[in-house]
Amino acid sequence: MVVAGQVQQVAPEAIRMAAADPPRPPSREGAELLSARERRVCNGISPWLSPLAMVATQDLALPAFFNGVAVQGREHLRREGAVLLAPTHRARWDALLLPHAAGRRITGRDCRFMVTLDEMQGLQGWFLHRLGCFPVDQGRPTLSSLRLAVELLGRGEQLVVFPEGRIHRQDDPLRLHQGLARLAQLARSQGVEVRVLPVGIAYGHPVPRAGDRAAVQIAPPLWVEGEGREAGRRFTTALAEAMADAERQARRLVNRPLPDPPDPLRGGP
Repeated sequence: MVVAGQVQQVAPEAIRMAAADPPRPPSREGAELLSARERRVCNGISPWLSPLAMVATQDLALPAFFNGVAVQGREHLRREGAVLLAPTHRARWDALLLPHAAGRRITGRDCRFMVTLDEMQGLQGWFLHRLGCFPVDQGRPTLSSLRLAVELLGRGEQLVVFPEGRIHRQDDPLRLHQGLARLAQLARSQGVEVRVLPVGIAYGHPVPRAGDRAAVQIAPPLWVEGEGREAGRRFTTALAEAMADAERQARRLVNRPLPDPPDPLRGGP
């Protein structure tokens, strides 16, 4: 559903142009400008639809489908400051579990999702446009979407980016795009320190079934350091390790443990 990889495809000139347009202070004029930018990309968060969606998903859909949802690591969440949630992506249910684990009822703020263009079409797109999601063209990411992501972080909001890009159900090593790292670097260049929270999500089966248990494990925060591609690669490697460990813990909570990783000292499993 949500793609981080496309951010890395933005040309260097586009990155420079985005960096040249830093987040504005939260003055009345600044708020109006932010609202205008948000309107160009999406419809923001509907004050009437969002509470209805929260009831429909968190109070009806999740309890009806799952036999319990375990959440661990909420002590790492904050009620203010820029946050990037970096979850593993295993099912469409992920988009409902994250607001349940870290959304308005827990932190007092919404989860803002970066969503691929094909997800923002039709009736589903109509709802997503009004629930805080905003589209990113995977092939040709626009400056408006990139700038909006930086604006949201500059406003201290909570942004969700799936670093794997798309749903993966195999138990293979995580392969992450570097888009999240580059977005965090760009925000940092504007003076915005971004708290990156690795998140592991797990279900009782590879394809969730009615009556399964689900689990969300929120890991301690990471911060991007340095600039350039090498710094981005180092951060992405650290993020992959933290996400894999969080998923391992989440899998234990649903009684579907992952195999232990190879012991580097032994050279094998």
